Amino acid sequence: MKKFLKLIIWISLINFYFLQVEKVQAIVPYYYFPTIKNLQKQSSYLGKNAYQLLYFGQYKDSLNLAKLAVKIYAKDEKLWLILAEAQIANKQYKNALNSLNKAEQLNSNISEIYFAKSNIYLKISQQTKAKSALEKGIKLEPNNHKAIFQLGNIFLMEKNYLEAIKLFDKSIKIKPNFWQAINNKGLAYFEKNNINLSIKLFESAISIQENAETLLGLASCVRINDTKLAIQLAKKALAKDPKYVNYDYRKEQLWGEKLQASTEILLQNEQLKKDVLLAKSKIIESS
Repeated sequence: MKKFLKLIIWISLINFYFLQVEKVQAIVPYYYFPTIKNLQKQSSYLGKNAYQLLYFGQYKDSLNLAKLAVKIYAKDEKLWLILAEAQIANKQYKNALNSLNKAEQLNSNISEIYFAKSNIYLKISQQTKAKSALEKGIKLEPNNHKAIFQLGNIFLMEKNYLEAIKLFDKSIKIKPNFWQAINNKGLAYFEKNNINLSIKLFESAISIQENAETLLGLASCVRINDTKLAIQLAKKALAKDPKYVNYDYRKEQLWGEKLQASTEILLQNEQLKKDVLLAKSKIIESS
C-alpha cells in the first residue's frame, strides 16, 4: 500500500511539473534573432533595389529604401555609397557627405567615395575640396580617364590652362576616342589664343562624335576667315541642342571668356537670326 501511495505522489509531481512548463511556454513568446549573415543578405537586397529605383529616376523611393538598408546593416560601405547617391539625387548634399564619410571610415580604399565627394563639392562650389577629393580617388584608380578629365575641368575653371591641357592629354592617352577631353582641350587652347590648334581639336572631336558644343566651338573659331562655314556649323549646332544659344549654359560647359565673346558675335549674324529665335523658343517651351 505504501509503495502504491508513493507511486501516485510521484506521478502527481511529474504531472504538475510538466503542466507548469507548458503554462510558462504558453505565456513567454518565442523570439527570432537574425544572424549577421541574414542581416547582410536582407540589407544587400534592399540596397540593390534602391540602386535600381535610382537608375529609373524614382529618387524618393530609392532614398527611403537606402535608408532602411543602412539601418538594418550599417557596416557595409557599399550601402552608404548607395545612400549617398540617393541623397545627391534628392539634392541632400550635406547628408550625402555624411554618408560618404561613414563609407570612408569603413573602407578608405574605395575610389568611388572620393569621386562622389568631388561631385558634391563641385555642386556646392567648393572647387578646392573637389580637387583634393579627386586627387585622392585618382591615386587609388590612376587609369580612370573620367576622373582625370574632371580634374582637368577644375583647372580649366581656375584658368590654369596648361595644367588642364596636361590632364586632358593624360585622359586621352588612356582613352583615345574620348571626344569630351579633346573638345575641352580646344576650349583651353582658344583661351590661350591658339585658335588654329583649337580648330584642329574641334575637328578631331567632331570626327568621333558630331556634338552641338563642338560644332558651335568650331564655328566660333572659323567665323572670321570662313563666315559661310561658321554659319553652317552654327545652324547645325543649334538644331542639335538649342541650349547652346544661351550664354549661361555655355558657361556651365566651361566656355572661357574669349570663346564666349567670339560666339556672341557669331550669333548676332543676320543669317542666324531665325535659328537663334527658334532655339530660344524651344528652350522656353521645354522649361
